[in-house]
Amino acid sequence: MIDKLTVNEHSSIRIGSDKVIYFDPFHLASADHDADIIFITHDHYDHFSPEDIEKCSNSSTRFVVPHTMMKAFAKAGIGEDRTTFMHPGYSAEVCGIPIDAIAAYNLLKPFHPKKNGWLGYVVTVEGKRVYVCGDTDNTPEAKAVRCDIICVPIGGTYTIGAKQAAELVNTVKPAIAVPIHYGSLVGRPSDADTFASCVAPPVQVVIKL
Repeated sequence: MIDKLTVNEHSSIRIGSDKVIYFDPFHLASADHDADIIFITHDHYDHFSPEDIEKCSNSSTRFVVPHTMMKAFAKAGIGEDRTTFMHPGYSAEVCGIPIDAIAAYNLLKPFHPKKNGWLGYVVTVEGKRVYVCGDTDNTPEAKAVRCDIICVPIGGTYTIGAKQAAELVNTVKPAIAVPIHYGSLVGRPSDADTFASCVAPPVQVVIKL
């Protein structure tokens, strides 16, 4: 399944399986309006980009977003009939894809308060649980997730850095870890090497940027 997962830039992820899934589409050079489901983790501009949503969505695309983004989605002209609004800890199924919503927030930093109800997601695709963390720290909710693949921010500043992200991965123990949220707006490309050096075997680090 990992071969069907691509990271466009930053935290912009596409999974091209039977259902085409995007997470936080951002800086898409082009897209084929092919999204079955678009997940948005929170409303910062580098995660909620209506311009990029337009590039990959179509009239049948479904959306999964934090419940606190209802007004933002209405302003963007995306109807509630196409949108599943999620709370931390909730589960749902959209287009046949099982979804768990995981709280995503900072423990000490001010950028992503827990009260905002922002999210990461676990989706089950081809029998594999894929956890896209969103902008988070090494929280109790993140450490409790069980998954096969984790897409974890490593760029620091607004989220956990490379070494803290590796600590999270070493707790969760997925089969594969994919570093995201580095190398463009925040973090250096070399952060991926730091991250990989701190992840304990047998977890495989796959660098997609």
